[in-house]
Amino acid sequence: MTEYRAHFDAVVSFVNGGGLTAEGFRLDVPSAAVEEAEVAELFVRHLGLALVGSVELRDLRLVEEPHRGSRGMAAAAADDRGATRIVDLSHPIRAGLVTYPGLPEPVITPHLTREASRERYAPGTEFAMDVITMIGNTGTYLDSPFHRYADGGDLASLDLETLVGLRAEVFHLTDAGERGIPAEVFYDRELSGSAVLLHTGWDTRFGTPEYASGAPYLTEAGAEHLARSGVALVGIDSLNIDDTENDGSRPAHSILLAHGIHVVEHLTRLGDLPARGARFTAAPPAVEGFGTFPVRAFAEV
Repeated sequence: MTEYRAHFDAVVSFVNGGGLTAEGFRLDVPSAAVEEAEVAELFVRHLGLALVGSVELRDLRLVEEPHRGSRGMAAAAADDRGATRIVDLSHPIRAGLVTYPGLPEPVITPHLTREASRERYAPGTEFAMDVITMIGNTGTYLDSPFHRYADGGDLASLDLETLVGLRAEVFHLTDAGERGIPAEVFYDRELSGSAVLLHTGWDTRFGTPEYASGAPYLTEAGAEHLARSGVALVGIDSLNIDDTENDGSRPAHSILLAHGIHVVEHLTRLGDLPARGARFTAAPPAVEGFGTFPVRAFAEV
């Protein structure tokens, strides 16, 4: 079988500053029909570069040559280490909690007080039953396709296999120089079937006025890359997966949910997770005709 290699120069910038240049680089590629973007991704994986902001290839040529065994062509091995601890990644919900400015706050009222229950049960036996009224977008919550699309799957339709024990690929971006998270950041990982978790550090502002403006978000190109990569879920510890300070468009939501990829927003403590090796769970109740609901998100590390 004919094999091909790419010859090129490259200029790489990183989201947290700095850069890298390469001259006369040669890289195994799968075919002569490979696109430039795919070569850039293979290049990043081959070098094991993390937190890439952009990759520019120059003088790209595809040459018929035997492969030399580039790491970018090899599949990443799954991490099978056992769980040793649980990390809670959810914000607690309480009456009056402000999750997203402008949305109603949860209200908790008693249905049956402990005092009143004593008249219904045997001596020494009492219960409390309460009613909570809240919008689905409260605390740490998950968006199903129905949140964005009228014909999308609702919470009750979600397959637990896409919500429980997912391989977590965590991207630590607290020192990124830009608000938008680009596609190139993800080039160094094999992401199919994983939960991609975006650690921006914005959760330290949760519950304060500062949380509402200037928040990091996933770019449209980043969402498209994750959809093509076949991820199961994307989570972020920020105000929104999208830029809420634009014209009202929501490309990340639109792209991810159209592909059946779950979105979890307002995560916290992602800094306690390693870049690789954890297992992520975020399962909402199976509510029919409902698009978004709080979850108890956690990771097994």
